[in-house]
Amino acid sequence: MGQMDVQGFLRTFREVSELAQRSAVEGEGEPFAEALSGHLGRPARELAVVTEEVMPHRFADWDVALSLLAGRDPDARELGIGGGDMRYHQTLPDFISGVHLRLPVGQADYVSVPVGPDARRRAMGFGMRLFSYADQPVGVFARRANPRYGQDKGTFEVISPDDEVSSALLAEARDLAVEHSVLRGQVVSFESSGYGPESSGMTFLPRPDVTGEQVILPERSLERIVAHVSGIAEHAQVLRRHGQHLKRGLLLYGPPGTGKTHTVRHLISRNPDHTVVVLAGESLAYVSLAASLARALQPAIVVLEDCDLVAEDRSMGPSGRPLLFEVLDAMDGLDADADVTFLLTTNRAQALERALVQRPGRVDLAVEVPLPDEDGRRRLLDLYRGDVDYGQEVLAEAARRSAGMTASFMKELMRRAVLEAAVAGQEPADDHLAAALEGLLDGQEELTRVLLGNAREDFAGPDGPDGPGGPTGWAESGGCGDPFA
Repeated sequence: MGQMDVQGFLRTFREVSELAQRSAVEGEGEPFAEALSGHLGRPARELAVVTEEVMPHRFADWDVALSLLAGRDPDARELGIGGGDMRYHQTLPDFISGVHLRLPVGQADYVSVPVGPDARRRAMGFGMRLFSYADQPVGVFARRANPRYGQDKGTFEVISPDDEVSSALLAEARDLAVEHSVLRGQVVSFESSGYGPESSGMTFLPRPDVTGEQVILPERSLERIVAHVSGIAEHAQVLRRHGQHLKRGLLLYGPPGTGKTHTVRHLISRNPDHTVVVLAGESLAYVSLAASLARALQPAIVVLEDCDLVAEDRSMGPSGRPLLFEVLDAMDGLDADADVTFLLTTNRAQALERALVQRPGRVDLAVEVPLPDEDGRRRLLDLYRGDVDYGQEVLAEAARRSAGMTASFMKELMRRAVLEAAVAGQEPADDHLAAALEGLLDGQEELTRVLLGNAREDFAGPDGPDGPGGPTGWAESGGCGDPFA
C-alpha cells in the first residue's frame, strides 16, 4: 500500500471515528450550548469566557465561595455535561462552539475533598452553576485539577453578557474563598504520603493536645516562648496602633531528642485559632507557598523543622543552597504588621546562616533546649511513668544515673520497665525499672544510648552535661520536653 493510500486510510478512519463519537452523544438530550444560551439570554458563543486558575489545595475554598454566591439566587441550578471521558479534554469555549463535539446536558460530577483531619466536603468537580449575579445571568464552570488529563490546577470559567460582571464575580469569589477558607484555623502540611486526609499534596493534621504541664522546661523558659508567640497575637491591635511590627521569629535549638518539637506541639495546641503550616524535610521547598497561605489566613504559624538543612552558612560552600534564599525571601516578604510567627527548630544552631537570625522579623528570640539536668530528668520520669507507682528511691536513682540522656531516653526507659514486667507476667514494680535502666545503660546498648541519649562533647560543658560551666547547663536558658523531636 502506497504512502498516499495509508494517509487516506488514516484520514477516513479518523473521520469515521469522529462521526461515531458524535452520533454516540448527539441527540441524547438538550445540547449543552443551547441550554447555556437559554440561561444567558444570548448565544453563548458570542460571549467571552473569563478563567480563574486555582491551586489544588484551594479548590475547596472556591467551591465554598461559589456555593455562597449561587445560594443568593433562589432560582440557581446546576448544569452538567454528558459524553464520557472525552469531555475532560475540553474547555468551556470548546463546549460552547461544538467544534469537536456537540455534547448534551448531563449530571454535574461531584468529588469528596478533605476539609479537615476527619471532615470532607462534597464539591462540584466538573459542572456548571447557573444563577444571577448583579442582576445579570451568569454561568460558572468548575473543573477540579486532574493530572491524568494534564490539568495541574483547578479552573473556574465564568461567562456572562457583561464582562464587568464576570470580573466582579471573580473578585468577590476570591474574597469569600479567603474569608471562608477550609484551611483557616487548621494544622496542615505540604508533605503528601499517599495515605490519610490529603487534598492534592496538602495533608490535614490533627491539632496536638499538649498542656503546659506536659512540657518540662526550667523556670520562665516556657513563659518567654509563649509570650513571644501568643502574647504578641493577643495584643496585636495595640501593637499595630503604635506602629510596632507583629511578624516574628522564634528559634528553638539544641541536641536531638530534647523536646523542641514537643514544645512546638504545645504552642500549636494553645493557639487553636491560628492557622499552622508545618514544613520539614523536602517540604521546606514550599516555604514561599506557606508564607502566602499564612499571610492570607493570619493569625498563623509557619513551622520550619530542622531548618539547618537549608540554612547552612554560605561560607561553607562555593555557593549557597537555593532553598536558603527561598526561606529568607519568605520571611522578609510578609508585611511587618502580619500576625505570623516563623517557628524554627534546629539541632545545629552553629550551622545557621547569620542573615537568617540577625534581623528582626526573622528571628527575634532564640531559646536553647539542651539536655535536662537531674531535676529535669526526675520530672520527666514522673511525666512518663503513667499510672505506675514506682518508689521515690528508684526514680531518684534513675534520674541520677541517666546524666547526659534526653527526654526520649526517659520515655523509652519507662516503656522498657513495663515491658520487663509484662514478659515476667507481673505488674510493673521498682525492680523492673531498675532492670530496664541497667539494660539501657549496659555497654551492649551503646547504639541505643547514642540514638536516645546524647553524650557528645559538643553538647556538654567542661563540668559535664549538668555542669554550670557548659553551654547546656540547665540554669542557662534551655529545657527539655518529650521525644517528638
